[in-house]
Amino acid sequence: MNESHLKQLADLLARGSELLARVEGLLPAAAAPADWRAKAFRWRKLRGNGCLFAVKTLHCIRLQDLHGVDAQKAAIEQNTRQFVAGKSANNVLLTGARGTGKSSLIKAVLNKFAGKGLRLIEVDKDDLVDLPEIVDLVRERSERFIIFCDDLSFEAGEPGFKHLKSVLDGSVAGMPDNLLVYATSNRRHLMPEFMHENLDAKHDIEGELHPAESTEEKVSLSERFGLWLSFYPFDQEHYLVICNHWLMELGLTQAQCTAARGEALRFALQRGSRSGRVAWQFARDYAGRLQTGHK
Repeated sequence: MNESHLKQLADLLARGSELLARVEGLLPAAAAPADWRAKAFRWRKLRGNGCLFAVKTLHCIRLQDLHGVDAQKAAIEQNTRQFVAGKSANNVLLTGARGTGKSSLIKAVLNKFAGKGLRLIEVDKDDLVDLPEIVDLVRERSERFIIFCDDLSFEAGEPGFKHLKSVLDGSVAGMPDNLLVYATSNRRHLMPEFMHENLDAKHDIEGELHPAESTEEKVSLSERFGLWLSFYPFDQEHYLVICNHWLMELGLTQAQCTAARGEALRFALQRGSRSGRVAWQFARDYAGRLQTGHK
């Protein structure tokens, strides 16, 4: 082989290597192995592949930090206690007013039971199509996993709706014993409901009346959750109790907390809500201003 042929071969190999590098850049990256030492994970897509990313810093809210939701707290704590003990337990749907502690309650349950093997996987609505893959990843693990879907709602035809319904109670594979789904939503049935659906009915040729099937489809998902917990707006006294709690946690004295009641009510009025979230936001604002001398 002469020098000219060698040069052509070298050029061809160089172009081949360049082309291969470009093609590799378009291919999905290999999924990184999960760090199973973590207590919580987020399911995220990395160049087309789903991965469990460990959460480095957990939200350290405790069950005793949540006020005004004692019945809901007792119910989900008992359900989770059964689950981590290897007993039968239910998937949980937490619905109702915004800012009343639905997602905080799930995070607090994780903090309480993480030492007993409880783990949490947060999955966004758009990634619910990957639920079968997540189930396969954790099926053989010794830990107990909660799939956490926050602020969940669906519009008609969204693919995640059917995937979640299938995983909860409809897949031929079945849900593993070490996995539950805890979801929060402002909608009890997870989908918008319209007045015309209550009136929507049709008659066949024989005059037989059929209920609207669209309503049945919407109810079918929420019914797959064995435990429903409802949350309601806080009254003024509950709101002030929560403000007092967080102000004390942030280092204020009881006398300072009592003096802050008027400010707390004005803050809620400005926000148009007396929720636990607003109480936390007020406490951070008020304590920060007080500690810097700008009350």
